[in-house]
Amino acid sequence: MSAVLMDDEVLVEQVIDALKTVFDPEIPTNIYDLGLIYAIDRIGSTAVSIRMTLTAPGCPVAGTMPGMVQSAVEKVEGITHCEVELVWSPPWDKSRMSDEAMLELGLM
Repeated sequence: MSAVLMDDEVLVEQVIDALKTVFDPEIPTNIYDLGLIYAIDRIGSTAVSIRMTLTAPGCPVAGTMPGMVQSAVEKVEGITHCEVELVWSPPWDKSRMSDEAMLELGLM
């Protein structure tokens, strides 16, 4: 599952809720439950940094997904800036998915 490194529990939940509004266009599940979010870090008092991956390096949304994530997170009250870093290590695999996502996709 995703790593969350922020200390403000309410803000963490709001950021996670925002991330759950972003869906992989090829898989009908949100990116958080897919396990694509590796870390959420707070930067100062009003910014966050998101480290994420995609299901495959050749994913056709590699150019647009970080912007979608940034836009969703910057809608959270109290967040004025979101930096998104796309990483490929460790590589994503389905073990990172939440039970909810596994059930939704018929993998459990």
